Amino acid sequence: MSVQERKERERAGRERLIVATARELAEQQGWDAVTTRRLAERIEYSQPVLYSHFRGKREIIGAVALEGAAELAAAVRAATAAADGPRARVAALARAYLDFAERHPAVYDAIFQLDGGLPYAQEDTPAPLKDAFAALLEPLAEVTGEGVHPGLFTETFWAALHGLATLTRTGRLPSEFTEQRVELLVDRLAVVPAGA
Repeated sequence: MSVQERKERERAGRERLIVATARELAEQQGWDAVTTRRLAERIEYSQPVLYSHFRGKREIIGAVALEGAAELAAAVRAATAAADGPRARVAALARAYLDFAERHPAVYDAIFQLDGGLPYAQEDTPAPLKDAFAALLEPLAEVTGEGVHPGLFTETFWAALHGLATLTRTGRLPSEFTEQRVELLVDRLAVVPAGA
């Protein structure tokens, strides 16, 4: 291995450590607790080393969002792959999405609530964000309904899921009725084609 390859590997390892530490701290204490000073102390590197990887907290949030989007896409795909039939896939998508939001609130916030400096719904949207949307679109395209654009339907269904996730987490919706809400959402929005 060349010196350059070793340096690149070490740099990538430091970046992974910074992102993992930021996630851990945010999940434990919230994003307000994530500062470059605290991160530098936890990873035992100086703040200038941290700044050589990320210009600040915003970029760290963006890195967490990209990593989280890839994990969300994988979780949704795993859940929908195990489901039999269009309606079951949509219900599995909804449950996987809400489960991810509940289990990883700080990562969920990095993806959908906080400013990580990432463009959404644009040509230059990073691949992990596009793939997370595609993971939602794939099963939803089966139940979009005639004359409805699958992307528009996916945005609307996603907005409903985001509302459920956010309102439940903040205690504005009682969590004991989550499954009934999922069933209602799927029954009312997902148009299963005849014979499917």
